[in-house]
Formats: sequence, C-alpha cells, structure tokens
Amino acid sequence: MQRKERFEAFIEYFSEHEPDAETELQYDSPYELLIAVILSAQCTDKRINMVTPALFRDFPTPEHLAASNFDELFPYIKSVSYPNNKTKHLLGMAKMLVEKFDSKVPDNLKELQELPGVGRKTANVIASVIYNQPTMAVDTHVFRVSKRLGLATQNAKTPLEVEKQLIKYIPEKHIPKAHHWLILHGRYVCLARRPRCEDCKITQFCRYYEKNYVTL
Repeated sequence: MQRKERFEAFIEYFSEHEPDAETELQYDSPYELLIAVILSAQCTDKRINMVTPALFRDFPTPEHLAASNFDELFPYIKSVSYPNNKTKHLLGMAKMLVEKFDSKVPDNLKELQELPGVGRKTANVIASVIYNQPTMAVDTHVFRVSKRLGLATQNAKTPLEVEKQLIKYIPEKHIPKAHHWLILHGRYVCLARRPRCEDCKITQFCRYYEKNYVTL
C-alpha cells in the first residue's frame, strides 16, 4: 500500500468511527487546559484529572495563580511527575499571562511558546484544541503510532520531523481531530510494548501489521 493510500484509509476510518474524538484532559477554559497540558508532560491524563479539580477551584484565574508561591502551590501537584519544575512553570506561566497577555491564553504558537513550561508540543495542543488551528502535537503516542501505521517514515527521528510529515499529508480540516485519533489509538490499542493487533480495526492499512503478521 502506498503512503498516500494509508493516509486516505486512516482519515476515512477515523472520520467514520471516531468523529468526535477529543482530549481526555478535563477543563472548562483555555486557562485550565493550559495548566492541564503543562502538568501532563510525562504523566497520564488520568493522574492530571485527579489533581486539577482542587487546583482549578482554588486558583480559578491567572491572577490567583500568579499571586501564589511555590510552597502554596506545590502540595496541589506533588503527585504528578516532576512537581518541582512544574510548580515553577505554572507560577511563571501565570505571571506572564497576567503581565504580558492581559490574562488571556495566546492563540498563536510563537506567543504560546514564550510561556514557561510551554514547548512546541504544548503550544500545538492549545492552538488545536482551543483555537481549532491545523497544528499537530506529537507526543510519544503520535510519534509511535504514526510510524507504525506508515504515515510517518522510519527515518523521521524527531517529533518535529513527524509533525511536518503528518501536516503535509493530512488535510487541514482533519488535523485537529487526527491528533486525537493517533493519541487515543496509541493509548488503548497500539500500546508501546505490546500492540494489541488482535483487537485492532485498522490492520488493513498498518505497515507494522503488514511487516510482522502478513505472510505472502
């Protein structure tokens, strides 16, 4: 199967079977999603959704968070990965939102990446989920699944290389959803250590399956 055909099959399948795919992080505003995505780096969405309700309740606005300090904020997120760095990032992010962006979450990648704790992946998530822009956040799931399916080439060694390949071949209108399709498929079916190929519904266009299970 040619690469173009894999992309077409991928979009056709998920458009039909997962048309409403969305982030599993729980939030009610761009500010809350920004916090959740910063916290989610190298941590599960399930864990983040456990700690954010109290955090959102007690720090409901950027102003509340910016007025806080390390010792006050740390206990709220001590159970997530890298809590020391993330506490500092959240405080710095809130201060910059208030002082530079009038307490509003920016809608472009350049300004988003100025915020402490916000790299390209996080910026892409915010731009895609909140502002429906055609940006592709490449986390470990997207990186792994896109290469296994054959959407990204095996010689794509970095998240940025995979990102560029995906947005080149996926129509703009599908890019925000495609990000979630790849994440959710990687989280529940195409697992890192042992992909559940026996339960997978898209083996007919999967390069990994062709290579490892299809006999000619």
